[in-house]
Amino acid sequence: MEEMIRLDGSFLEEMAELYRKAFAGDPWNDDWSDHGQLLAYMRDISGAYNALNYGLIKDGRLIAVSAGSIRHWWQGTNYNIDELFVDPEYQGQGIGSRFLQMIEEDVKKEGAAGIFLQTDNDKPSYRFYVRNGYSELNSHVSFFKKI
Repeated sequence: MEEMIRLDGSFLEEMAELYRKAFAGDPWNDDWSDHGQLLAYMRDISGAYNALNYGLIKDGRLIAVSAGSIRHWWQGTNYNIDELFVDPEYQGQGIGSRFLQMIEEDVKKEGAAGIFLQTDNDKPSYRFYVRNGYSELNSHVSFFKKI
């Protein structure tokens, strides 16, 4: 059985290693060989103002993480997920969906009106969120400019 906990800074190293493992293979193939850059990224997403980070523990091991923060908006308060990732050993077993359900229940108790996140529409995560009841925001566009 899995147990959801809130994560603080003491889990930073564990979170970073799980993130590296989750995104090292297909289809992402992210190269997080620069450990300092990886830790800095984990600090960025897990230590934001109003940070709210969840971990899923199974057999004493961290197997999934949601790193995000509470954001206040004119339509209500949201939990914004910056990254949600599951150990590849546990993917495809329904654990991610159960974890997401636990998060939804917890943030609802905290007064959140919704959950906001972004993902690539050509990755398995897109189908995962659709299966879990998330809707694409057709009017929302992300921009990036390499400088």
